Parts: sequence; C-alpha cells; structure tokens
Amino acid sequence: MKKVAIAGDHAGFEYKEIIKKHLADLFEVKDFGTYSSESVDYPDFVHPAAMSVESGVCDFGILICGSGNGVQMVANKHQDIRCALCWQVELAALAKKHNNANMVAIPARFVSKELALQIVDIFISTEFEGGRHQKRVNKIKLVNKL
Repeated sequence: MKKVAIAGDHAGFEYKEIIKKHLADLFEVKDFGTYSSESVDYPDFVHPAAMSVESGVCDFGILICGSGNGVQMVANKHQDIRCALCWQVELAALAKKHNNANMVAIPARFVSKELALQIVDIFISTEFEGGRHQKRVNKIKLVNKL
C-alpha cells in the first residue's frame, strides 16, 4: 500500500481531515499535523512531511494551508521535493505530467472542499510523461556545477 504524507496549518486543518478520510481506504496516510485549528507555525509540520517524501518513507505528499503558498515554499526548500501549488485540477494534472511533482499544495481559503478532493484525485492518478520533460525535471535540482 502506498504511503502519503499529509500536513498543514490551522487554516488547512479541516481540509486535511477531509482528505485523510477520503484517502484512508486506498493509502496509508501519515499525518504530520497540525492536529487542531489553533494557530501554529506551518514549517514545524511541513518539514517533517517533506523529509518523509524526500527520503522515500512516503510516496508523495499533500499540504494544505490558507493560501497554499507558505507550505509550498517550505516543501520546496528540500532538494528532492517538487511541490506544486494547485487551485485547479488542470494544474494538478500538469504538475504531475510535466514536472513530476511529488507534493501538492492546496489553498484551503480559495477552493471548495469538493474541488480540493478533485485536485487530490487528479494529482494521485496522473502519471509523469517523461520524455522531453525528464531533462527539464533533472535540471530543477540545484547542483554545484552552475
């Protein structure tokens, strides 16, 4: 069974719980927090979630906060994370097809719960196209040869 990392802040807590329930039958869901709607610092939860994806403990990750920006910025500090901010299903599909994204960030204050679940479903079910996109994805990782 594939493992998914999930994390967010207080603004994303309700959506995180809905997404966890939605995925529970198909995936082993590893919840990195937060565990309530009380104000928190999202990096405290996103860094461990991103590390679990980066290390291969989890297969992919889902992050949720008010705008999606903060959680995405934290995740993308990790060398082997490609986290895409998605507020439409088409963006989630392209993030996987063209960028081989391994985490998705959802802006809870800007999408409905139904749309958030659709974004998650598309993100999970879409495959990376490889080919011409692979060389571009290879160039994302920072190397000392620049």
